[in-house]
Amino acid sequence: MSQSAPVEYYDRYRKKICTEQIYGEGPLRWTVETRLGRLTTRAIVSRAIFSRLYGHLMDRPASRKKIAPFIEQYQLDASEFADPPDSFASFNEFFYRKLKPGARPADPTPGAILFPADGRHLAIPNLSEVTGFFVKGQRFSLESFVQDEALANRYATGALVLSRLCPVDYHRFHFPVAGTPSAPRQIPGSLFSVNPLALRRNLAILWTNKRVLTELRTENVGTILTVEIGATNVGSIQQTYTPNAPVQAAAEKGYFAFGGSAVATLFEPGVIEFTPDLLEQSLQHRELYAHVGDRMATAL
Repeated sequence: MSQSAPVEYYDRYRKKICTEQIYGEGPLRWTVETRLGRLTTRAIVSRAIFSRLYGHLMDRPASRKKIAPFIEQYQLDASEFADPPDSFASFNEFFYRKLKPGARPADPTPGAILFPADGRHLAIPNLSEVTGFFVKGQRFSLESFVQDEALANRYATGALVLSRLCPVDYHRFHFPVAGTPSAPRQIPGSLFSVNPLALRRNLAILWTNKRVLTELRTENVGTILTVEIGATNVGSIQQTYTPNAPVQAAAEKGYFAFGGSAVATLFEPGVIEFTPDLLEQSLQHRELYAHVGDRMATAL
């Protein structure tokens, strides 16, 4: 796949391949596809202070004027919002908006494992047999990603789903199944873009960006690792759950402030089976678009 090729994904609901409408595509392509852009990214854009500054601007009341044009340009369904668009005090407040109850119903299938967020999802059934991740030939470093040798060994032949959220998506993330979550562990890092345009050039972004790791102990599928990954212009990764208190499937875990971002969900070996459409698209190195609460796998 050409590094400058459009970003395509498969839409589960429309059952067709779509081309992603990338927020800020021009500047993003400049930062990842030109030498000067890459140097600028490393020197300035990936630094936490850059994203904090941008997040501050999105917190100011003047940023409210961006909300209506954003909704119109990206054809967001405002009827899903828990609060009307004109009620938000800033663009950031709109960005991490809540949805109405029932807007994202949880799949009731017994044994269902749910997507943790709205977005574009890519599955790896066996981390020891990865032949490509966005681009053939790139390998995923699990030990670097979780920063724990024992955990890396435990999940070395397990499965992973990377759920990538674009700025246009609902930006709260949820638990994939019922269980008891540990306290979150912060893993410091940079804030590069996690758009495929960037990952095609440098997959290591996933294990050098800022991350938050939580262990979710479950009854039927062992311990699931959930890892939220920060990215350029993500002001913060906020956790809203209570550590060590039982949660239900699809319960809110937290939210991202402004920017694109991602959630990785890791499973122990032999505990789940991915849905056919997620598996089919992932084997072609193509993401599947689906909503939080929809089924991504079933417990074995």
